Amino acid sequence: MLPDIDSLALFVRAAELRSLTKAAEASHIGLAAASRRMALLEQRFRTTLLERSSRGVELTAAGASLLPHARTLLVGLNQMQAEMRDHANGRKGALRLLANTSVITDSLPNDLAAFAHHNPDVQVVVEELWSEDIVRSLLGAEADLGIVVEGTMVESLETRPYCADRLAVVMRKDHPLAVFENLKFVDILDDDLITLESGASMTRLVAAQAVIAERTLQVRAQVRSFEAICHMVEAGLGLGLLPEQAARVLAKGLDLMVQPLGDDWAERKMLICVRKERASLPSLVKLINFLCGRGHLPEPGETE
Repeated sequence: MLPDIDSLALFVRAAELRSLTKAAEASHIGLAAASRRMALLEQRFRTTLLERSSRGVELTAAGASLLPHARTLLVGLNQMQAEMRDHANGRKGALRLLANTSVITDSLPNDLAAFAHHNPDVQVVVEELWSEDIVRSLLGAEADLGIVVEGTMVESLETRPYCADRLAVVMRKDHPLAVFENLKFVDILDDDLITLESGASMTRLVAAQAVIAERTLQVRAQVRSFEAICHMVEAGLGLGLLPEQAARVLAKGLDLMVQPLGDDWAERKMLICVRKERASLPSLVKLINFLCGRGHLPEPGETE
C-alpha cells in the first residue's frame, strides 16, 4: 500500500524545519496528530525516519534517503494539480519552451507576454538552458519547443528563424577602447576577458575566432551569468563579452560602456526548433507562428 501523501508532506516539512512541532503548525494540525502520522509512516516503511530530541528532529539514514524521493513526488503532484486546474479553467494548451540565455534576456519575455495576452488559453512554461542542452531535451521529448543559436547541431529537428543578436564588448568608461567607433575582435585580444563558462556556445564561438586570427584568448574569468560578467568588468578585472541588447540593459545600472563588435561573424541568428512529430500540434503552431511573426496579429480578413 502506498504511503499517505499528507504524511509525506509532513515529513518533508519536519525535515526542512528540523522540528515536528513547527511542521505540525505549518500543516495546520496538532502535535499529537502529527506524531501519529509520523509513527504510521515509519510503520509503513518499517524503519525510523526521524530521531527526536529536545532540540527537535534529525534525519536518520533512511530519512535522508526518503527526503529527495518525497520532494520529487510532491513537486510532481503540484504540477499535476496545476495542469488539471488549467484544464478545468479552459487553459488546455500547456507548452514547455526551452530558450538560451541570450533570448531570455532580450526579446523573448516581451514576445511571450504579448502571446499570453492574445492567447490566454495556452500556458507556456519557460526554462533557461544552453543551446546544446535544449536540443538534447527536445530529442528526448522533454519539451515542446526550443530556441537555440544558429550553428548548434539540431539533427532531425525542424527549425525556423526567430531573431538575431550581435556580440558586444562591455567595458569601464575609462578603458582606452571606449573611444573606438568601430571595434573589431582583434582589438580586444590583448586584454583580459570575462566570458561565460566554456559550455556556452558564445564562448566557443569567440574561442574559434581567436584560433582563426592566430591569437590566444586572455581569459581572466569564466562565469555562469551575464550579470556576473558585468560585475567583473565593473570591478576592473577585464573586458566582458555579451549579446549587445542584454549588455545595454545590464550596463545601465553599472555605468559601463557597450561597444558592438563590427565583425560579420559577431551577428548571431536564433532558431526556433521543434520535433517533426510535434510540429502540427495546434497550440504549438499558434506559438511558433506568433514568435516568427514577432508578435504580429492578423488583420481582419487575414489568415494567421
